[in-house]
Amino acid sequence: MLQYVIRRLLFNIPVFLGIILFVMAALRVRDPAHIYVGKNATQESLAKFRKAVGLHERFDIQYRKFLFGDKDSEHSPFGFDTESWDKQGKQVGELLVAGVGPTLAITLPAMILTALISIVIGLISAFHRGRLLDRTLMTLAVLGMSVSFLVYVLLGQYFGSFKPAVTWDWNIFAVQGFDTSHPAWWFYYCLLPVLISTIVAMGYDTRYYRAVMVEESTKDYIRTARAKGLKESRVMFKHMLRNAMVSIITRLMITFPFLIMGSILLEVYFNIPGMGKMLITAINGADFPVIQSFTAVFAVIFILSNILTDVLYAIADPRVRLS
Repeated sequence: MLQYVIRRLLFNIPVFLGIILFVMAALRVRDPAHIYVGKNATQESLAKFRKAVGLHERFDIQYRKFLFGDKDSEHSPFGFDTESWDKQGKQVGELLVAGVGPTLAITLPAMILTALISIVIGLISAFHRGRLLDRTLMTLAVLGMSVSFLVYVLLGQYFGSFKPAVTWDWNIFAVQGFDTSHPAWWFYYCLLPVLISTIVAMGYDTRYYRAVMVEESTKDYIRTARAKGLKESRVMFKHMLRNAMVSIITRLMITFPFLIMGSILLEVYFNIPGMGKMLITAINGADFPVIQSFTAVFAVIFILSNILTDVLYAIADPRVRLS
């Protein structure tokens, strides 16, 4: 297994290099100097800015310095110790570390809650396949998918914060912000975004898990287990759920990279200083160092999650062999 992981890592090095190359090339289609120097800047001031941030050098030199660092300026690889253009005095690494905490405070509970609820509903719906309960659950799932994400945000902010503040002169949740010094900071700042994220994702995940469970329920090993007189709960939760783990792992690992990337929309609408909001701010402000370093981190996470998925397949199902 170790040899397989090493081979996959080596095979993905060109993919990683290609992602960085594409992003850096795409960013340099437009000159960011005018944004930071001003529309009425002189050619001299524009050239001075480009030289200060390294844009005056050939593209291949910039690409090499980003990947391997620069001994002359003592910058590390991937630009983590490079100063942000937009947030003066802040290094990219500092912004990265500061954004991980708020992002995980939202995405990790949302992922766990969504997975647990969706798997249980999928099992129940598959068990009652074609009956009223199954049709009701799937109808609710489709309705949940059909409503716009923004509608959930607006309704959550209105009934969770604005309405209670007007009616009772206090609010249950915060409309925006993130302050860990608050005595109940996670409940006040994070619970509403977590609930919204769970409700939105549940519609998709529930239908997926139900389809997986329905397919598993028609297989021979399930019919054999039932013919032996095993309890239905044991058939579902021991035999069916265990054999469906490969599909469940696939679904979970698809969402795993977003644990770090964060829910960009939630962070923007609730003004939570996570990695997603930082990336959007950097893109709007043409902050090349932040965009490039964040892209490198996200690319590594996606590559590692794909490799981890295959390893988990082999652990969950002995029939899977890594070769």
